[in-house]
This record gives sequence, C-alpha cells and structure tokens, in this order.
Amino acid sequence: MRKAVIFDMDGVVVNTEPIGYSANQKMYKALGITVPDEIYSTFIGNSDKNIIQKLKGLYQIEKTHEELLEEKYRFYFEAFDNASDLELIPGVKDLIIELHAKGIKLLLASSASKRKIKAVFTRFGLHPYFDAKISGEDFEFSKPNPDIFLEAVKQSGFSKDECIIIEDSTNGIKSAKAAGVYCIGYRSEHSMGQDTSLADMVISDFKELDFEKIKTL
Repeated sequence: MRKAVIFDMDGVVVNTEPIGYSANQKMYKALGITVPDEIYSTFIGNSDKNIIQKLKGLYQIEKTHEELLEEKYRFYFEAFDNASDLELIPGVKDLIIELHAKGIKLLLASSASKRKIKAVFTRFGLHPYFDAKISGEDFEFSKPNPDIFLEAVKQSGFSKDECIIIEDSTNGIKSAKAAGVYCIGYRSEHSMGQDTSLADMVISDFKELDFEKIKTL
C-alpha cells in the first residue's frame, strides 16, 4: 500500500511555468542574450543555481553566479507578486486535501528555491497539508539526479515501494525513476514539450487520481 505522495511543485501543484518563462525572458533581454525554447525546455526541473551555471556555460555573461541568481529572483518575484491570474493546477488541491485527510503523508520535493516554495505555499494555504518541503537549492546536482527524491523518501519514513512521485518534467521523471520510485507523469498544455514517456502512469487531469486509486498503485 502506498503511504506517501511526493509532489513536484512548478507545473504540478501550481501553474508558475508561464510566470517563470516571462520573467526569464525579461532577464535574458536585460542580459543581452537569446535563449531558444529548445534550450530553455532543458532547464525545466533544474534548480535555479544549476540553471545559472548552465547559462554561464553557454553564454558570455559578466555577472557573477550570485549576481545572476539575485537577478533571476528579482524578475521572478516581480512577476509572481503581480500575477493576478496565478492559480493552482486544477484539481490538485482537492487531491491534496483528500490524501491528507485519509492519512497519506505528503511531501514536496521541488527544484525551486526555499523562497519560491514559501511564497507559493503561503499564497495558496498549503502549509498545513505537507509534512516536509524539500528544496533543490540544498543539493549539488539538480534533477535528473535522484538525490532530492531519495531524501524525500528518507524523510517520509517509508520505503520506496510505499511512495509515489508526481512530476511533470522530463528531468523530474528521470530523477524519480533513477531513485527507484513509482512515478505519475502529469501532462498539461503548459508542459513545453516535456517527455512523460518514462513515467509509470501518465495523467492529464488530477480528477484521474484519488485516495483509493493511489493507495493501491
């Protein structure tokens, strides 16, 4: 029986991908660089610090890693704070509330920074439902490296076979499978070409999941 569900955040719990895309495009313009969508799509699921490392490896950027990271946050939170249409992924909060009420342990394992996680959880009242929130900023390597999910399994207190991961990105699904955990791939219109084929199960609507289905997967 499954006893814990580990959620990714961006693109799974909340639809921040359009905000992140717009904010990043503004930052790239300010830096005088062009990042094609085919390169940008490979960043999805990576931590901010690893994205900055990739940018500095691909482009001639004079700013330091720390300066770029602060620029990235500045553009992101300006967009986040002013986004009146920012919403949770349809159906996900109902699933979160049901699983929590039924005694399923919920954990977040997101490549997002702690600042971003706190902002999302505070805005949408998600803090009471999750036992742990794990940020990619605490790990040297981003997804598809499995470290963040291995830590989530450890913090759940259950075995890998008692956990499920819900992911939307190619990197995140590869990370889940590398960790040896059953993975549900969420595919949406905002997925930007992300490959969900490696997932054990693929959904396009959270109404496809409930407590009874999850506990027996």
